[in-house]
Amino acid sequence: MSRVLGDVGERVGEEVQVERGPLGPAQFWRGQWRYVVGELLDSWVETAPWWQRPADVPGGASADLVAPREVYRVEAVRAGRSRMSFAGVYDLCWDAADNRWSLVRVHD
Repeated sequence: MSRVLGDVGERVGEEVQVERGPLGPAQFWRGQWRYVVGELLDSWVETAPWWQRPADVPGGASADLVAPREVYRVEAVRAGRSRMSFAGVYDLCWDAADNRWSLVRVHD
């Protein structure tokens, strides 16, 4: 089971601060809590669905339509907790067009 953060169909989630390592996120902050990434489980690139094209763009592809975002599925644990007991799986998204990281999904 997973929880999507933000409304269905939106490209937004909970904004987070991320420290990036050589392969992807190394740690991230949700509010006051720091989460340490133990393992990168998967990564992929997404583009916005075609139906989310801005209404003010007359025909043709818009920058928002083709702008990719990187998604990283990581196993992470809140700093100071045992990875064996308290690890969770999180989908973190880097949206270059908005220049921000967001937490888009938490897997239970």
